[in-house]
Amino acid sequence: MIFIWTVGARTPIQCDMSDDLPIDPEQNTQAEPLSRAIGERYLTYALSTIMNRALPDARDGLKPVHRRILYAMRELRLAPNGAFRKSAKITGDVMGNYHPHGDAAIYDAMARLAQDFAMRYPLVDGQGNFGNIDGDNPAAARYTEARLAMASEALMDGLAEDSVDFRPNYDGTLTEPVVLPSAFPNLLANGASGIAVGMATNIPPHNLHEVIDACLHLIKTPEARDDTLAGIIQGPDFPTGGVIVESRESIAETYRTGRGAFRVRARWEQEDLGRGQWQVVVTEIPYQVQKSKLIERLAELIQTRRIPILADVRDESAEDIRIVLEPKSRSVNPDQLMAALYKVSDLEVRFSLNMNVLIDGRVPKVCSLKEVLRAFLDHRREVLLRRANFRLEKIAARLEVLEGYLVAYLNLDRVIEIIRNEDEPKKIMMAEFGLTDVQVEAILNMRLRALRKLEEIELRAERDNLLEERKGLEAMLADEAVQWARIADQLKEVRNLFGKSTPEGLRRTQISEAEDVAPIDMDAMIEREPLTIILSKMGWIRAMKGHQPLDAELKFKDGDGPGLALHAETTDKLMVFASNGRFYTLPANGLPGGRGMGEPLRLMVDLPNEAEVISVFPWREGEKYLVASKEGNGFVVQSGDILAQTKTGKQVLNGEALLCRPVSGDHVAVVGENRKMLVFPLDELPEMARGKGVRLQKYKDGGLSDAICLTLADGLSWPMNGGKTRTESDLSEWLGKRAGAGRMAPRGFPRDNKFA
Repeated sequence: MIFIWTVGARTPIQCDMSDDLPIDPEQNTQAEPLSRAIGERYLTYALSTIMNRALPDARDGLKPVHRRILYAMRELRLAPNGAFRKSAKITGDVMGNYHPHGDAAIYDAMARLAQDFAMRYPLVDGQGNFGNIDGDNPAAARYTEARLAMASEALMDGLAEDSVDFRPNYDGTLTEPVVLPSAFPNLLANGASGIAVGMATNIPPHNLHEVIDACLHLIKTPEARDDTLAGIIQGPDFPTGGVIVESRESIAETYRTGRGAFRVRARWEQEDLGRGQWQVVVTEIPYQVQKSKLIERLAELIQTRRIPILADVRDESAEDIRIVLEPKSRSVNPDQLMAALYKVSDLEVRFSLNMNVLIDGRVPKVCSLKEVLRAFLDHRREVLLRRANFRLEKIAARLEVLEGYLVAYLNLDRVIEIIRNEDEPKKIMMAEFGLTDVQVEAILNMRLRALRKLEEIELRAERDNLLEERKGLEAMLADEAVQWARIADQLKEVRNLFGKSTPEGLRRTQISEAEDVAPIDMDAMIEREPLTIILSKMGWIRAMKGHQPLDAELKFKDGDGPGLALHAETTDKLMVFASNGRFYTLPANGLPGGRGMGEPLRLMVDLPNEAEVISVFPWREGEKYLVASKEGNGFVVQSGDILAQTKTGKQVLNGEALLCRPVSGDHVAVVGENRKMLVFPLDELPEMARGKGVRLQKYKDGGLSDAICLTLADGLSWPMNGGKTRTESDLSEWLGKRAGAGRMAPRGFPRDNKFA
């Protein structure tokens, strides 16, 4: 006898050994290559993610979670003109009946369907706090209420008429639609985004009026080219408005390939304040940009002085967006101000288009604009045919009942006699009048008030109308041209409801080409003021106003102390040379002030922890610098070759760097750790933009200690104790060729082997 514990069981299950249960795991183990086992399982997971979570269906433009939310709200009878229900109730029904995932994820998906700044045509009508464009989250589900929007009714029109297939829900107790009938191209109207396994999708929203016009053109001209359709659909139409700055050729190419990007800018206007003063007012921001983060970024640009022509930013938004930008000077061109802000803030973003969708709900494919519209139209034709066949079945069933009623009216007395006198009137009526079981049941269930003459007239009129309707449906099913004409009429009805004839249907996003604006010279806008740059031993940097004494006593953090100090100006670019051989560039006007202890230099540039700062100096155009490594290699580099454009710096010297000295004079003096000094002509050093360099001095042991450029006629000077300076005017004893060993340094040369 053995006992087996099952997952979730509190008591063991008693089993008999005679049940032939395998005790040894090897008896119930099947060998399989690891690569195949992992591959099959990962493929299953990938397909599940692609089809059931991340990619929208090209037919109704919805992912399963959104489709289930709308269907559950329909089952709750939350019509657009009905009452609201608590979002918690809706979320619970969706989770319990159709979508066995977290309630938070379901509520977030439903809340997005109600956000007018996220959805071009919201599918849910929300009541309460459903978030805002600042990026604030919606209120908890117990505080908000929702119902279906008008657009959702159009998506589910005909759902009860066998227009689409249904499948069992996750536990088999209910059924859910595989796809919605979708009376309009929701995929393009509201867009979609998602990340699957190995693929992603990102589709912007479009104007429904334009999309339906493109569908009508495709119905009329099935062989229409993508360029023609792209001319009808001007481009994305974002719910937050803005301006798309792309050429028509670029937009057409993006729609033709299904991949590309759109540059979206904020909409702004110049507001006159009188007396020559003005300010810029931003009234629309790019799609999916959080207003609060945008303003934080603009405030940071002002604080760090990256845009010195911008004086202030204020958020005066209420119902509409109103962001006020104040220039520092009224002489600034507003176009140049905005052009500068476009480059460094989210006032301009790139919205990528990747039209990766599920065709027929099964096959993921990157589609062109024409392919997406064709998938929708084919779906609408299938819905039309299924609804027509469903209606024909209903008409046939009703006609059968009506024919039975009319037979009963023609033989009313005999029918009443049979019902009153016979024990089994059903069989007698079927045999005597040739009626079907359905017809007899309908006659037996008739009310006495239906026996009046007027009722007979109404039944005959109803029969004639149904016969006429059946004739029209059969003619439509037999003629494809009539089918497409019917689909076109349905699309026109939807266009009248949501098109440009309504305020919500007007285009919000302007399409224009980018104008060439002359770049503004930022350096010219910086006020030139003297600064004293202080870099501590631990790497904290600050800028004090004015040219302070470089040896003045300053306060540092505990454990820290003075490192480097130099004079500069606010218009300077500071060059930081580190032991990893990289040069880093910092704007002097962007350094923290001298009132505090400064900020870590490693937060301003990507300086590795193991790298040490060797030199800091203001950049000067046209100057040259001698760079050398500890191994004794070096070269001369131009100032234009050391400017870095990014925080990662610019690699110049390969190897562990030791020094960087300005080039002047005609000779170079080097001294090694062995205290041997060598002086050789400067022209023996090559000028390079990057590399290891050439050998400066030959060593048996140790490496380079210091190097300096000098004028041979002036001799070599070095500081002595007591503030005195000693000069060695005759350097002929140490003159030689580059890469020589040199001779011992002059008497009195500093013990630290440094020239300065």
